Amino acid sequence: MRLIVMGQQAFGRDALAKLIDAGTDEVVAVYCEPDREGKPVDPIKEFALERGIPVFQPAHFKDQATLDELKSHAADLMIMAFVNVFVPEAARDTPKQGSICFHPSLLPLHRGPSAVNWPIIMGSTKSGYSWFYPTDGLDEGDVLLQWECPIEPDDTVINLYFKKIYPSAVDSVLEVCDLFRSGNPPHIVQDESQATYERRCVKKHAHVDWNKPVKQVYDLIRGSNPAPGAWTVFSGETINVFDCMRVDGDGPSGRVAELSDDGVTIQCIGGRILIKRVKPDGGDKQPAADWAAASGIAIGDALGS
Repeated sequence: MRLIVMGQQAFGRDALAKLIDAGTDEVVAVYCEPDREGKPVDPIKEFALERGIPVFQPAHFKDQATLDELKSHAADLMIMAFVNVFVPEAARDTPKQGSICFHPSLLPLHRGPSAVNWPIIMGSTKSGYSWFYPTDGLDEGDVLLQWECPIEPDDTVINLYFKKIYPSAVDSVLEVCDLFRSGNPPHIVQDESQATYERRCVKKHAHVDWNKPVKQVYDLIRGSNPAPGAWTVFSGETINVFDCMRVDGDGPSGRVAELSDDGVTIQCIGGRILIKRVKPDGGDKQPAADWAAASGIAIGDALGS
């Protein structure tokens, strides 16, 4: 088949590399977002140019000239690997077999951005990814294929995405092409009764309330690690909280229960959180024990105020 690959960053680059290395199909064009002043060249653009593949960077797909250019590639399929821009139907349907899009969740669950963060924050025990037929709705099209993996009790965003979802998803781009090449790719209708939508996970969602059950607190911290970064306040200073673990213990919630070389232990409802790594406002990531020594925090002090 003749393929257009639309994407960005490392995932787009690695999906493109997988297709090129396989050599079964021909990538005739790569589309990515326009360059940003002062920012590095997008990895997918850099890789495509190294391999002699033409790169196109329209700001949008609203004008006829851009659509005509897209059509000129005479593509069979457009693979949308990590796409942030809206691609209208006129553009999606230009290739003979249309377009297929990647999403890092088990659709119809977790439609929208931050689809890796929210399952962890919400305490889910599984996640995965979907390849689906994009529509004008938000991640609402029929599903081509899905892959599922467990969310382990201590998984962070890094573990779930980069160690589980990412490598399998890159490999799956070849299966996607095989399904289309067969001439009868699956169309699995999403169950709208099970659909969930979440907004982008940003700083305001990652504020830690130490007066909540310890599992909720722990899930929020690991589901925000590394971004946007869970945070709390001590003596008027914002402290981002990263690596941590659950430990047993009782006491007044929201208070420092223990200080040690391992870090700072905070009491929650039904258990404690041992904070191992933090980032003070304006500072670098560092062991929580080092921050504790420098900040003067003491057993019994309250966090979050």
